[in-house]
Amino acid sequence: MAFETLLLFGATGDLARRMLLPSLYALHADGLVAAHLRIVGTARSDLDDGAYRDFARAALEEFLPEERKDAGALASFLERLSYQPLDASTPEGFPALADKVGDTSKGMAIFLSTAPFLFEPTIAGLKSAGLAGDNVRIGLEKPLGTDLASSREINDAVAAAFPEERTFRIDHYLGKETVQNLLALRFANMMFEPLWNANGIDHVQITVSETVGLEGRVGFYDGAGALRDMVQNHMLQLLALVAMEPPASFDATAVRDEKVKVLRSLRRIDADSAATHSVTGQYGAGASKGEAVPGYADELGKPSDTETFVAIKAHVDNWRWHGVPFYLRTGKRLPTRQSEIFIQFKNIPHSIFAKKGGKLQANKMIIRLQPEENIRLQVMAKEPGLDRGGIVLREVPLDLSLTHAFAGARRRIAYERLLLDLIEGDPTLFVRRDEVEAQWDWIDAIRAGWAANGMTPKTYGAGSWGPSAAIALTERDGVTWHD
Repeated sequence: MAFETLLLFGATGDLARRMLLPSLYALHADGLVAAHLRIVGTARSDLDDGAYRDFARAALEEFLPEERKDAGALASFLERLSYQPLDASTPEGFPALADKVGDTSKGMAIFLSTAPFLFEPTIAGLKSAGLAGDNVRIGLEKPLGTDLASSREINDAVAAAFPEERTFRIDHYLGKETVQNLLALRFANMMFEPLWNANGIDHVQITVSETVGLEGRVGFYDGAGALRDMVQNHMLQLLALVAMEPPASFDATAVRDEKVKVLRSLRRIDADSAATHSVTGQYGAGASKGEAVPGYADELGKPSDTETFVAIKAHVDNWRWHGVPFYLRTGKRLPTRQSEIFIQFKNIPHSIFAKKGGKLQANKMIIRLQPEENIRLQVMAKEPGLDRGGIVLREVPLDLSLTHAFAGARRRIAYERLLLDLIEGDPTLFVRRDEVEAQWDWIDAIRAGWAANGMTPKTYGAGSWGPSAAIALTERDGVTWHD
């Protein structure tokens, strides 16, 4: 059931400006939300309705693509918006927020993006003001804690007001079209699933690289680091989607049941294996996009042991993936911005072309999530010719560019789908509590392993692919990173 009110916390923040307001406008302009849906924004900024509408108009002018701007749609969208200032750290302001929201009997969805220390007072304030009733569901934006213990505290606080079926934990990677196409690729095509196991796949690489440095996230990032900021959520969710068993159906319970099985099957990386199965780094001075850039400590203004790069060799200990390594790599100030899943298939057992000079390479699949979305399968083909000097085989790509294949379909950013699912109450692309806690359990063991081994980040030059130890991590197995 679609609800009648959306309460948007953090309504003046960077996420709201860049993603949430443009996404909600797009849903409005395309007629995908009910005409009577009201959007109430709240944050610490002391604005009234008119000032907030001016703020939203400026954000949309800056971040909407030109082809999406429509004066009539913009005017009618802004009419949906109202605003109530709130200091969420104290309970005093919540009654006024409840007055602004008004009747919630026909349902309300809440989007909560806040610092971890504000989760408990915010939830308590909502509950005390009557804004956590049976017709209210809540979407929670990360970070949901800094370790398993703090994550459980937050989840317990949320559960005191919102049961699991009304709690929607957001990982925006799950809203990306290509991530969902990974499920279609695996489970809607007969040709892949028989090979999608240790018999057919040699290894898997997942890379999420950024060219930026701190970019205004100093306060958050230095207390988090790459392992908690990227691996704990986005990358482990991608790994789970690659490795999961086929769910019985495409619904929230079936899909999330299979994901959590994978997360619980991850081999622990602890004090005995942290030094051989993980690499941690921090960028120093270097060059990015042709310009000189400072190192992390210089940007931060003080020395720090926070990692800006992580590489991990992981294993899923079950029958399907026995002996198949999953290499994970993420970092800031790397050469390119890209998110991709690289599947290296095994070599064929016997080449009939060897005596004719034909040289084979194992098939590869590259699933690119950003910046452009596409799926590429590298296959072997014979070069045209009479073959008198021998057969020449060459690797050629079979491309599925989602941009070109579905040129007539409107491209959606992840938050459009996730906000619409939150409003309509479909939890399939949201993360369940047991998933989050399985992820934190694995991450905490790695951090404890780093501490036990005295591992501190190795310096790498900005604009490079991380410390040399990250190359050694894969090359010990005869594997090269796909850059």
